[in-house]
Amino acid sequence: MQNLVNGLHFNNIRGDIYGGLTAAVVALPLALAMGVTSGAGPIAGMYGAIIVGFFAAIFGGTPAQVSGPTGPMTVIMALIFTQYTSLFPGDPETGAALAFTVVVLGGLFQIAFGLLRIGKFIQLVPHPVVSGFMGGIGIIIILLQIGPLMGQDTPAKPLAAVKLLPEFFTHIHHSSLYLGLIALIIVYAIPKFLPKVNKLLPSPLLALVIGTAAYMLFMKDSGTPVLGEIPTGLPSPKLPLIMMAHLPDMIQSALILAALGSIDSLLTSLVADNVTRTYHKSDRELIGQGIGNTISGIFGGLPGAGATMRTVVNVKAGGLTPISGSLHAVILLAIVLGAGSLASNIPGAVLAGILIKVGTDIIDWDYIKRIKTAPKSGIIIMLTVMLMTVFVDLMMAVAVGMIMASLLFLNRMSELQLQGITAISKPDQELPLSEKEQSILNEAKGRILLYHMEGPLSFGAAKGMIRRLAGFSGYDVLILDLTNVPMVDFTSSRALDDMIHDSRAVKHDVLLAGARPKVLAFLKKQKILQQLPDNNIHGKRHNALEHAAEILNIEYNKNKK
Repeated sequence: MQNLVNGLHFNNIRGDIYGGLTAAVVALPLALAMGVTSGAGPIAGMYGAIIVGFFAAIFGGTPAQVSGPTGPMTVIMALIFTQYTSLFPGDPETGAALAFTVVVLGGLFQIAFGLLRIGKFIQLVPHPVVSGFMGGIGIIIILLQIGPLMGQDTPAKPLAAVKLLPEFFTHIHHSSLYLGLIALIIVYAIPKFLPKVNKLLPSPLLALVIGTAAYMLFMKDSGTPVLGEIPTGLPSPKLPLIMMAHLPDMIQSALILAALGSIDSLLTSLVADNVTRTYHKSDRELIGQGIGNTISGIFGGLPGAGATMRTVVNVKAGGLTPISGSLHAVILLAIVLGAGSLASNIPGAVLAGILIKVGTDIIDWDYIKRIKTAPKSGIIIMLTVMLMTVFVDLMMAVAVGMIMASLLFLNRMSELQLQGITAISKPDQELPLSEKEQSILNEAKGRILLYHMEGPLSFGAAKGMIRRLAGFSGYDVLILDLTNVPMVDFTSSRALDDMIHDSRAVKHDVLLAGARPKVLAFLKKQKILQQLPDNNIHGKRHNALEHAAEILNIEYNKNKK
């Protein structure tokens, strides 16, 4: 059993029980609120928290992690749910079935990600891209909750919410606004000014209880929107529904869910590592999250991921093993089975206040605070991704951010590679040479050009290599020194081919020096060395210089080392 469940042991049972209880208390209002926001209903949020929370804890790779519906996953699910239910306005059940089938497919994709061991690549997403994306998700959540905070309906998209802002402020439902403000004050003020109270009763739960009590005691006849009747009992499994006409869109939506859920979970895993001083297993975590999301979709639950706030709360309360994460799910199940009637009176404005706090927490304020000192390129990437996330498309935002970051990285690597190129015709301090090598260059009086390259050569530096050589003239022998080059790619090998061809075209002799076995084998395979006689290829730089001296009939001190 301990081998099947990663990190399972029973030496911390008391801490795990308290951690699971505390995480469940925090998860309850968030699951309800995210279920409402998704459009699938509060019970879908609860089912998602229960199923993903349980199976991700059992099969995942981060022992202390608590999983369930998260802000980013809920935003995506809201878009998916709206997209497919709008296709069947007269048959919402079919649209909902398609949406939950997307959740199933997303879970299967996550399992595939884990089996293909691509967890390590997901963690390569640059921080400005993650920061911009999470900031955009936070802004979307805030924009979508402004309407419910004031007693209005939740808009389908953030752009629609922006357009409706004037209407929200001119048609305020005052009772809803008062309840929402109570929730906002509690979730922001309690952790800051009463941390001991927050530790005992997490502020989201406190806001839920006080806001609902205020509604029941003073505003029950005010027309304030509430959750209404919530189903109780165990969910019924439903087979996934596939419609070939919609399958391409469903696969695309599922890939978005899988990619976002994987990034969201692994980022939380890194947080858990920092707090617990442990190391998670990325690929196993993806498999666990995928199993949880697959089963959640079958039972009509929201997709989920590793939840940062719930994970940190769990660890601080003492939870360190999968027992705490699975126990949190069992507690939520018990609540669903017995407290549905009580939850029906929760005002939507209270949940909106709780979610606005979630939205502000998601925004990367630490990066924003460093905006004056952070590299401008990173800030541009972050702002671009953030704005595209809010107003264009979430995955397109990430794709554009990754392309921008990749081009920036390529430019920096190209600059570093070009800095590693030293072209000299006489000894200088840039390149350490032996006495014999210095003697040959001195006697050559500029007729030998030693073109020394250092570090891996990639396509980014290929054109620069050729341009730099074109800036030299007056030499008769070119020595391409690859002594410190561990790797050459196809494009840079073509650049070497052009350099050899251009030099020979103007009657320069070309020698190759110091190529390592792998580099030499690659150049031979690409037929780069066909232009050179075999005796022009030397294993050591000093041998190439001696050969150049013979070609030019240069006298030098052969006794020097």
